Formats: sequence, structure tokens, C-alpha cells
Amino acid sequence: MMSDIIADGLTRIRNAALRKLEVTKLNYSRLMEDVLKVFQEKGYIEGYKVIEDGNKKFINVTLKYDENGESVINEVKRISKPGRRVYKGYEDIKNFKNGFGTIVVSTNKGVLANDEAYRQKVGGEVICSIW
Repeated sequence: MMSDIIADGLTRIRNAALRKLEVTKLNYSRLMEDVLKVFQEKGYIEGYKVIEDGNKKFINVTLKYDENGESVINEVKRISKPGRRVYKGYEDIKNFKNGFGTIVVSTNKGVLANDEAYRQKVGGEVICSIW
């Protein structure tokens, strides 16, 4: 059984982008859906759709590519892991890759991008980074 569904989902996205696939299928979790919502808002993916197949749920993620056919995702990385949780205050997540990247943070106001968490002055668990 999988112990880290977020790391698995990020790896599937990374591998699909390297293979230049249009769509990839992830196992469903509410947190993964919230992370994908941030990715879509920031323009890293085209979109996602939750699909129910009997008693199981999946998420189909449509990847995004530039005009040259290259993935807009350069790197996606899990930061806080089940064995080592990482928490940061809002001052520590202000900027990532000089504004070209995004850190996804789980806060008490929901899952937010680093710039939105800084604006709302809330910190939390740093889930992953993408650029």
C-alpha cells in the first residue's frame, strides 16, 4: 500500500511531463485535489477532473505545454514528507525562484500558493514546490 499519495501524484505528473503525455491519472485524495487547484491557478497544468469508477476515485490531470511542445513544469518536488514534516512561517515562504516558482502550503485557511499565504500572513506545512 502507498504511504504517501502526494509524492506518488507528483511523480506521476513529473513522469508524464517527461514523456510528453497529454493526460495522466492520479489516485484521489482531497489534499491532492487542492494541490492541483493551485497548480491550475498558477498555470502549470491545463486542468483536472475527478472521476468516480465504482467505489474508487481518480483524478485525470491534463498537462500543459508551451508552443515548442516543452512542458511548462521544469521541476516538481515534495518537501514535507510523512517521516519529516516541514513547517514555515509566512515570512519564510515569501519568494521562491525569484517569483518564477510556487510553493504549495497547507494552512489553516486551506491549501494556498506561497504568495497568497504571504498576503494573508499565514504559514503552515510546506507540501511541495514547482517551477
